[in-house]
Amino acid sequence: MTFSRLACPLFASLLSVSVLPVALPVAAQQQPAAVSTPAPSSQQIELDVVVDTKFGDPITNLRQQDFIILDNKSQRPINSFKIVTAKQEPVEVIVVIDAVNMPYETVSFAHDQTKRFLKANEGTLAHPTTIAILTDQGVKIASGFSTNGKSLSNTLQHYTIGLRSITRASQWGGLERINICLSDLHQLVAYASTLPGRKLLLYVSPGWPFLSGDSDFLDSSQQHHIFDSVVDLSSQLRQAKITLYDMNPFGASESMMRADYYKSFLKGLSKLSDARYAYLGLQVLAVQSGGRTLTSDNDVSGNIQKCVTDANSWYEITFDPPPADKPNEYHAIEVKLDQPGLIARTRTGYYANPVAANAAH
Repeated sequence: MTFSRLACPLFASLLSVSVLPVALPVAAQQQPAAVSTPAPSSQQIELDVVVDTKFGDPITNLRQQDFIILDNKSQRPINSFKIVTAKQEPVEVIVVIDAVNMPYETVSFAHDQTKRFLKANEGTLAHPTTIAILTDQGVKIASGFSTNGKSLSNTLQHYTIGLRSITRASQWGGLERINICLSDLHQLVAYASTLPGRKLLLYVSPGWPFLSGDSDFLDSSQQHHIFDSVVDLSSQLRQAKITLYDMNPFGASESMMRADYYKSFLKGLSKLSDARYAYLGLQVLAVQSGGRTLTSDNDVSGNIQKCVTDANSWYEITFDPPPADKPNEYHAIEVKLDQPGLIARTRTGYYANPVAANAAH
């Protein structure tokens, strides 16, 4: 098993940042074309819902009547409901080590922790798994999926991080990293979209830069590109049944301000004028896809296992969306449970369009 670079074209929704004095990749400087997300075969919105207790114990014996689905705060009838297990529908897992946004020593720590996860249980993995490495030169992924953790660990052992090609000491370097990370995320999502069933994309990463002061230099064109990219990623993740997770290897040593900054952007981007790079942050995308962002400790191996547990069983629920009044209209989703003390995690929203008989995009 070896690492190879994903052969996938860059997506047209990459951000245009030409107003900044920095040499960006050619693809990132091009004007993005209009986002065109294929219409799904059905108007239905399909949710993969994981239910836990507040202590993290999975709950797998709920019934349809225990669930209430709210779309923009209005209750929607449930069209279909079933409990699914990985034995019925195998889930594929991609563990991504972020070598773009971490110093060398943290990358080495992430390697060791990932190998510890792979070697646990005598190297037997519960789900087909592969490893990807995010680098300045693009994303590299191990060929094929395997439940042989020892084999994957050996592959990871022989991979080394080369020289860094961009600076990490300024806002301009941060902008380059955002473009690299979003480009590579698009490629991983495109690759995962070719696989059947549900997929988990687990990032070992502190996330990419938020550029919290970007409102000072964004013009309307750039806000359009950010908004389109948010819509595009949200739609592709949902339609491909991909859930994102983020585990911060810095753990408690990460500053509280940075660790919690993403929470201000979880409600979803509904207005073009509100578009900011932070809406494309890894932590934001993870929570909005129904996944987790874990920042409280640096037990990466344990956190990977905690996230993978979500693939053991889940509830598959579908409902019809209400009509959209405008293009790329954001709809917030909320799942309420009839039993107290339980937590339901699923994607938090989607974008709809008043076209093709109000099909959700």
